[in-house]
Amino acid sequence: MAHMDSKPRESLGSRLGFLLLSAGCAIGLGNVWRFPWVVGKNGGAFFVLLYLAFLALLGLPVLTMEFSMGRASRKSPLHMYRVLAPERRVWAWHGPLCFVGNYLLMMFYTVVTGWIIYYFVKFLTGTYADFGFVNMIMQPAVNVGYMLVTVLLAFLILSFNIQEGLERITKYMMGALMALMLVLAVRSMLLPGAKEGLAFYLIPDFSKITGDVIVGAMNQAFFTLSLGVAAMEIFGSYTSDKYTLGGEALRICVLDTMVALISGLIIFPACFAYGVQPDAGPSLIFLTLPRVFMNMSGGRFWGAAFFLFMIFASMSTVLAVFENLMSGFLDDFKWTRRKATLVCFIIVLITSIPCALGYNVWSGLHIIGDKDVLDSEDFIVSNFLLPLGSLVYVLFCVTKWGWGFDNYIAEANKGRGFKIPYWLKNYFRFVLPILILIVFIQGLL
Repeated sequence: MAHMDSKPRESLGSRLGFLLLSAGCAIGLGNVWRFPWVVGKNGGAFFVLLYLAFLALLGLPVLTMEFSMGRASRKSPLHMYRVLAPERRVWAWHGPLCFVGNYLLMMFYTVVTGWIIYYFVKFLTGTYADFGFVNMIMQPAVNVGYMLVTVLLAFLILSFNIQEGLERITKYMMGALMALMLVLAVRSMLLPGAKEGLAFYLIPDFSKITGDVIVGAMNQAFFTLSLGVAAMEIFGSYTSDKYTLGGEALRICVLDTMVALISGLIIFPACFAYGVQPDAGPSLIFLTLPRVFMNMSGGRFWGAAFFLFMIFASMSTVLAVFENLMSGFLDDFKWTRRKATLVCFIIVLITSIPCALGYNVWSGLHIIGDKDVLDSEDFIVSNFLLPLGSLVYVLFCVTKWGWGFDNYIAEANKGRGFKIPYWLKNYFRFVLPILILIVFIQGLL
């Protein structure tokens, strides 16, 4: 029944399109903004090793589950459960929750992407001497204006059909992202004093092992792939049956990890070369690095190049999540893509305003405890909806009360490529849910 719509579902034009779009969704601020400061905070190279191990143990299996559910149902999250397990209605509540999660994610992601565009413009025009992060977030017009630019740009691209708009633009953006990263990494590693930064980043110090470091690595491996709110499921629903989903998920994890690792090669040598603390935390990108560029010869050019690379990274996620939001309207109401684009544009624009005003006009507004608007929205998505959603996916795919392990593995292994071994069944059924539960509880604490 899933395939019998009066209006044929759009599909991606190529396998490369699917891989780059999915990787683009995963590659975002989690890789180029969060990864370096989390590595810095957790002592460097040993944390990186742990992160890679947990990516294989945690991230990869859940990613194949999201893709499998998307491809088998050919539906947006709202209808996916109804198609895959029509007699088990209890699972369907997670579909609307995925949409809420995607909207919440965009409420602050659009604002942060706006900040990055602002920084890019400042370096490009050579007016970066007199601006600062605090000065920027205090200005309502700057925050709302650049958030509007982000939303406008994204929906303009998405108003074209999926192959001409989203797929085509993402291919160009991801190509430019990779090229810019390599240039910036080489430049950073050639700085005087960069050697200490490379040692910190690449040579493990086993004395740094603590429980917090282990849980932090699990956390990062998990969040880097945007799992749990069907951001990846939607691309599974657009892809063909030609290739196994384990193989495709592996390629996406490799791409995602490459970007995270190279961003560390850009940031840590620069930090050590200019005497900047690598554990500066979330402010590393917005406070610390601009100072590095200002002191560097040709800093205006390198600063502009760095923030252009940041734009590509964050916009790839924005586009992917917006596509997910629009898919609901396209599936449910059979609207044209233009109409769905316009309605989504208005909703995202209005719901992003509280975050854009959260550090100026509404700076006194605290939603969760003493957290401001952005931190509250981020907390709900990262610490609650992503791990909870992933736990739901795993239980749905491995238990007899859901879709069941045999259905999941048959869909995941359909086509050519790497097949998930059946003997992993007990790991998927018993160990994986416990690991995700640990991340979930730790996040709430």
